[in-house]
Amino acid sequence: MEDDREWMYEGRIVNGMFSNEWGDKVDEFVAFALRHPECVNGGTAIRCPCTLVKCQNKKFLNVETVKVHLYRNGFVPDYYVWIYHGEKQVHQRCSSSVRVSVSETDQMVSDNMNHTTYHRMVCDATGPEFNPDEEPNAEARNFYDMIRAGDKPVYEGNSKHTQLSAAMRMLEIKCRHRCSQAWFNDMSNFIQELLPQDNLMPLDFYSTKKLVRGLGLPVQVIHCCVNNCMIYWGDDSDLNSCKKCGHARYKQKVRGSRNRF
Repeated sequence: MEDDREWMYEGRIVNGMFSNEWGDKVDEFVAFALRHPECVNGGTAIRCPCTLVKCQNKKFLNVETVKVHLYRNGFVPDYYVWIYHGEKQVHQRCSSSVRVSVSETDQMVSDNMNHTTYHRMVCDATGPEFNPDEEPNAEARNFYDMIRAGDKPVYEGNSKHTQLSAAMRMLEIKCRHRCSQAWFNDMSNFIQELLPQDNLMPLDFYSTKKLVRGLGLPVQVIHCCVNNCMIYWGDDSDLNSCKKCGHARYKQKVRGSRNRF
């Protein structure tokens, strides 16, 4: 295993897409951890070193789920020494390549992560049991489907966009121009008329959202005019009526009801 681990924090996303090279390094990391039974729980579970507060080398997860978490969130900061995954003695990340003992490194990581020995002991005791033969869970399957979509051209011979990048581009245009869902669906239908019949372009807004769901993008609910004139966002977020057609944003208040459009 190489000493230089800058790759853990560089090159995860290239040109808006997950890097295959970075993914190969993650596979090497997981394989390294699985070669150390003392760090494996239930045959296929290892500590997840992603940045989520509930993880950060505290929680045991199936290796496929760990990969998904790392793709989404990246490695916890400064985890150059893989002490929770079987590494006994390594070069510390510095120009003099000073050797660091297991106990010293363990204490360093524990201090940085606010992760006490008792906390680790509880995590060991409560780590979930996994069936080594089980299929990847739904979260992992959705994520891998999305990764595969990043490798497929939107139609045969197209070198500019994959199925995933085209979907992301459409969503970016929708957000930038504050377009409605109805506009998105109409434009998707029109694009279908222009592309070859066997294209992989999502058919509508619903299928586009389903495709990119594995990215774990944040969701924000934004009100829109019932006539699809505008959305109440940015400078218009506090308006109570549509500035295009004048339609009220909210239904007239009825006793015992607080319904909105």
